[in-house]
Amino acid sequence: MRIVISDLDGTLLDHDTYAWSEAVQALDLLKKKGIPLILCTSKTAAETREWRQQMDLVHPYVVENGGAAIVPPGQLGASGDGQQIVLGTPYPQLVAALRAASLESGCRVEGFADWSVERIAEVCQMPLERAALAKQREYDEPFVVLDAERERPLIQAIGARGFRTTRGGRFHHILGENDKAAAVQRLLALYQSQHGPVETIGLGDGLNDVEFLRMVDQPVLIRSARVETLRAAVPHGLVTSQSGPAGWNEAILQLVAISA
Repeated sequence: MRIVISDLDGTLLDHDTYAWSEAVQALDLLKKKGIPLILCTSKTAAETREWRQQMDLVHPYVVENGGAAIVPPGQLGASGDGQQIVLGTPYPQLVAALRAASLESGCRVEGFADWSVERIAEVCQMPLERAALAKQREYDEPFVVLDAERERPLIQAIGARGFRTTRGGRFHHILGENDKAAAVQRLLALYQSQHGPVETIGLGDGLNDVEFLRMVDQPVLIRSARVETLRAAVPHGLVTSQSGPAGWNEAILQLVAISA
């Protein structure tokens, strides 16, 4: 069984416009072949549900940098309201740890907990309705560093409190011991228990994608300003010639269509 695991921002979605029309051909190919597409994102569950509905996707998904893996009803034996596998640390603990680390390190930060829906919409260049969904966080706090020269002491102070940081396309993120790879592994174990061995393709464009890209059979690095850093971390990854959904489309057609 083949499974595709994909980041959203800067990968399946355009980094600036959030458009995904350039990936329609490849999305249709996956549906035609019955290949599950697992979205694996830093976005909240509320945001991801909206994108899944727009793209007519039905398969499990990973949210908030591996904070939770969600199995919808009817998938992998889930019934009722489905299944949520929680791997992350509760959001209030993350916000408190970030503020304490900021004070200790002397590095000013601003996170989603500090911003209004209007401010999130402005920074992320998204409609207010979508920004409201982005603020419904449970296991991950995105933040910006206001004192770049104090970033290293900040990261050290966060680590000393038992928390981790990662970097997406727009923000730093503070999170617990979870990551995208651990959540993906939980879902793949469910697929393997029902379907036997699986072959995986993973697509991403950020440093927060490195862990799951290293674990898939065929990693795909979507071209961006960070691609060389990503290539150093995942040297066996296929690098697309185009960025965003156009690069996503290119890779899926190359890897899936040739096996028709």
